[in-house]
Amino acid sequence: MKKKDIIIRDIIALRGPNIWTYRPVFEAWIDIGEFEDYPSNKLPGFTERLTAFLPSLIEHRCSRDVRGGFIARLNEGTWIGHVLEHVALELMTMAGLPGGFGRTRETTERGVYKLAIRNWQDDITRIALDEGIALILAAVEDKPFDVADVVDTLRRKIDRKYLGPSTAAIVSAADDRDIPAIRLLADGNLVQLGYCAAMRRIWTAETDQTSAIAETISRDKDLTKELISSVGVPVPEGREVDSAEDAWEAAEDIGVPVCVKPTDGNHGRGVFIDLTTKEEVAKAYAIAVDEGSGVLVERSIPGIEHRLLVVGGKLVAANRSDLITVTGDGQSTVQQLIDSQVNTDPRRGTTELHPLSFIRIDTAARIELERQGLTADSVPAEGREVLIQRNANHAFDCTDEVHPETAEVVALAARVVGLDIAGVDLVCQDISQPLDGQGGAIVEVNAGPSLLMHIKPGIGQPRPVGQAIVNNLFATEQSGRVPLVGVTGTHGRNAVAKLVARLLYLSAHYVGLACSDGIFLGRHQVQKTSAANWEGGRRLLVNRSVEAAVIENGADVILGQGLPYDRCAVGIITNIVPEEENLERWDVQLTGGEYYTTHRSTYRTQVDVVLPGGHAVLNAEDELVADFAELCDGEVIFFACDPNNPVLLAHLAAGKRGVTVVDHRIVLRSGNEEIRICRLVDAPYIGKAKSPTKIANVLAGVAAGWALDLSQDILTTGVKTFGLALPDPATVLSQRAKQLQAARKPAAVRK
Repeated sequence: MKKKDIIIRDIIALRGPNIWTYRPVFEAWIDIGEFEDYPSNKLPGFTERLTAFLPSLIEHRCSRDVRGGFIARLNEGTWIGHVLEHVALELMTMAGLPGGFGRTRETTERGVYKLAIRNWQDDITRIALDEGIALILAAVEDKPFDVADVVDTLRRKIDRKYLGPSTAAIVSAADDRDIPAIRLLADGNLVQLGYCAAMRRIWTAETDQTSAIAETISRDKDLTKELISSVGVPVPEGREVDSAEDAWEAAEDIGVPVCVKPTDGNHGRGVFIDLTTKEEVAKAYAIAVDEGSGVLVERSIPGIEHRLLVVGGKLVAANRSDLITVTGDGQSTVQQLIDSQVNTDPRRGTTELHPLSFIRIDTAARIELERQGLTADSVPAEGREVLIQRNANHAFDCTDEVHPETAEVVALAARVVGLDIAGVDLVCQDISQPLDGQGGAIVEVNAGPSLLMHIKPGIGQPRPVGQAIVNNLFATEQSGRVPLVGVTGTHGRNAVAKLVARLLYLSAHYVGLACSDGIFLGRHQVQKTSAANWEGGRRLLVNRSVEAAVIENGADVILGQGLPYDRCAVGIITNIVPEEENLERWDVQLTGGEYYTTHRSTYRTQVDVVLPGGHAVLNAEDELVADFAELCDGEVIFFACDPNNPVLLAHLAAGKRGVTVVDHRIVLRSGNEEIRICRLVDAPYIGKAKSPTKIANVLAGVAAGWALDLSQDILTTGVKTFGLALPDPATVLSQRAKQLQAARKPAAVRK
């Protein structure tokens, strides 16, 4: 390593909750070499040059939780690993990603740090880390660094790899309701909201409730008009045409001005309005025919185009388009006027951060200019107003202005087409007045509408359209979750996970089990290799048939992969035996508080993810495990073989619940109340030897079943049958049915 260099030794992609946070992170192992002897305050001019590169670092609060907190740390002296954390996060923020999470902690090797940083997408995060190192070294060595170029690179990568704004708004709204989300395509916008049988899916602004038939109808503009007009929705008169001559004949029949557009176009491509001459119609037809499978000629509706968003049969947002004009100065061309008077607006740009786009002289604009006897190179007289575009950028919120009758009309149009989410294009002069009196009409009903105009309008109030979509997918009482049990610990995880799965199976749930022995769906084993990992758990969560899930995960999963689920209904820790675990790969220490990675910081993750209404099932006889009770957001149920365990007794004295053994029986205790399940000798898994370890495993499983509100009969039956090689009841019933069918056949047939 050269003097004062920064090397990334390793990157561990933690895909789910981990020792750092609930979110996916990159854990980068950073070797800062000789920088260990040179904190920021010992690098002359470093802070000044760094903040000159990234002035927005002033917003980083750091551990002081005040604006400028990180700058204060730089001035006082902090290590380069910590600096990299903030620089990488800032680069991603500047490129348009939401605010992120970061932590930097030392390892037992001098100069080597673990840097955990929020991972929105692997490629993006890696670029941010690599360029962050380059920027820091440039600041140290007083060399130039092109921040704008790096941010532009990141932004382009984000545009290709990260969720689009519509999908991101829906996912964010789901997160606000604590509904989990799983991105199903690495580069796309297909996202699962919720787990297993409770899941719903979205793809941009379409959902699994969006009918394929409805989407097909919406693409056929002529058919859409026919259907919605049949129920009284006002639409412009018009018909489909097959040539430029036919288009002009239709225009003459309808009466000019007319609109020419593709029958199945989108995003306004190939749409021309207010055409009055045969030449204009012919030019428009030639362009429109290349944008779709057919061409429509319609009566032009006087007024301004509006986009109204309907979700679940209700209007949730509305935007108005804008007339784009420039004013001549007698010296500048039309193109120069556009660049100086329109495109200088800071709200205009090429990214999703800009609610308005740059105005270009496209075919439609050229036609508008030709009507006025102008071209892009013409120099309009001083004071002359020149129209560039009639309907540009639906970026002006007008939701509160929409007349109630108009809201009902657009909702009806969406219902008739059959869309759960629809972008309805409407033209009228005044959106605050009913359509009837002003000749307004609905011109299109679109599936999969962009939400960006409502999320970031150029003018007006942003609308919670993502929330409206999530609320339409999930009723108030729905969480998108199924009963999910996570099991960890040094020993006994597999047995406990299998027992819990058995109990849920007996309660008539279709259970998915991911454990060291593989994956089980119901009683059927569908994978024989170990599935006690992130991938195995994730396979269950994306399976729509699974009604309850049990997932085993060891310390190696928490440290090296992250948990496959964000939260769980029940989290079980069987025991922690540090001396019997090989966790050197992750530099895990027996002690060191929360600064080093310890067994405590590792295993607490299972308790941290328990839902507020859920339960942690903890071993009262293991001091390390019992100590996690204070960290649980939900209720704690202790288990202990010894009914006189002091931790258990104190817990029960407080009116809380525990599972133990009394008089050789498994007993559920809640305060002073007691429910006896069955004798130990009746549990095949425990066996005659009555191993304390096996007893503890059964107690943990029973406690989990109790936490899930399973009945006493199910708990008893589960314990009495766990460990027996019982046939699948479904298979038995099928065999018996076949036997009965065969017995009913005549003897001659049976022969």
